[in-house]
Amino acid sequence: MNILMVTNTFIPHVGGVANSVAAFTETYRRLGHRVLVIAPEFENMPENEMDVIRVPAIQNFNGSDFSVRLPIPGYVFASLDEFRPDIVHSHHPFLLGDTALLVAASFDVPLVFTHHTMHEQYTHYVPLDSPQLKRFVVQLATGYANLCDRVIAPSQSIAKILEGRGVETAIEVVPTGVDVATMAKGSRSAIRQRMNIPSEALVIGHTGRLAPEKNLKFLAEAVAEFIDCHPKTHFLVVGEGPSRNEIKSVFKNSSLNSNLHFTGNLKEQDLVDSYHAMDIFAFASKSETQGMVLVEAMAAGVPVVALDAPVAKDVITHNKNGWLIEDDDPAAFVSALKQASSISGEEREKLQQALKQTVEEFSMNRSAERSLALYTTLSSEQPCSKETEDSLWDSALRVIEEEWKIWENIASSAEAAFTDDASDA
Repeated sequence: MNILMVTNTFIPHVGGVANSVAAFTETYRRLGHRVLVIAPEFENMPENEMDVIRVPAIQNFNGSDFSVRLPIPGYVFASLDEFRPDIVHSHHPFLLGDTALLVAASFDVPLVFTHHTMHEQYTHYVPLDSPQLKRFVVQLATGYANLCDRVIAPSQSIAKILEGRGVETAIEVVPTGVDVATMAKGSRSAIRQRMNIPSEALVIGHTGRLAPEKNLKFLAEAVAEFIDCHPKTHFLVVGEGPSRNEIKSVFKNSSLNSNLHFTGNLKEQDLVDSYHAMDIFAFASKSETQGMVLVEAMAAGVPVVALDAPVAKDVITHNKNGWLIEDDDPAAFVSALKQASSISGEEREKLQQALKQTVEEFSMNRSAERSLALYTTLSSEQPCSKETEDSLWDSALRVIEEEWKIWENIASSAEAAFTDDASDA
């Protein structure tokens, strides 16, 4: 099967969507499918990428670590004529998302959309952020989903949210899987030695993009409060992003600089080893749509303490394979960290068994098989238009129709956002 992946973020960008697209792409190829990825240019891109089309982009948009693509050059569509996709899989409703719609219409093939992100949580990167803009973004993403043949939600919680927002396209729940075998094989000492963390120290860790929407100030304050009472504890932070200085400031104000360690972005075995260096994984984000880092930590045998956000509760069962805190209450988070750090040997054994059971449900192979089965079903439901050559006129009409739907969606989303605002006044 020829699978076209269209995404606004891709390696070497570090983040959940980029990692998800890369993981599915690698697995599909290993299973014998051809995958072509359309993605923006990023700094330090790999050379000689196989079946990846990069489009020009503005880097580090508005102080973020995202890129914003520029108009699509003609060579992209020339490459697609040679590739002839059987399915188009879009990973964003904006920017390159409209390209995915037009390509699917042009080739008369099904369009799948994975709703990776709660986009309204990211409007702070845009000038003139406002409640109206957040509503507009929600309406636009919902309208986009309804233009697709199928929507994938990375978790059951997100599927329920999308249905509540008015997504009428059928929704499938397919989490981004984890390479369980790889994550299970790591060194406890490698990263500790590199970061000068004592072998006997308790290590609380966090992995991810360090950005405002991840609620990292709350997390840093809670961990610092715990360390203040347990001074032999260290905080290991894996990742990069604009919130790094905010975390540093919290620990500096608490006079705990020596207990804080930043590794920067890690990948491959270094990333695996970073999880194995941790005793507890701490997580406070409410903007996630999937819990990849939670599952990765569990695959490394590390229990999780997290805020009770939609995605966390899809992965964590309180007091079984981790701990969930209902509110943004630092004292409650600290209390959970104390509980996690003081469990007995028998409790730890039960915890490890629960972690293994959870991780088995999120293997990469299992997730890829579910997506491929969906692709096959959708392809069989479409008319077999590739047996005869479509006329250029028919193809052009389909593209024009999709263009109109795109602009209609933008207009209706804007109207709904600002009408709601007026009715609230």
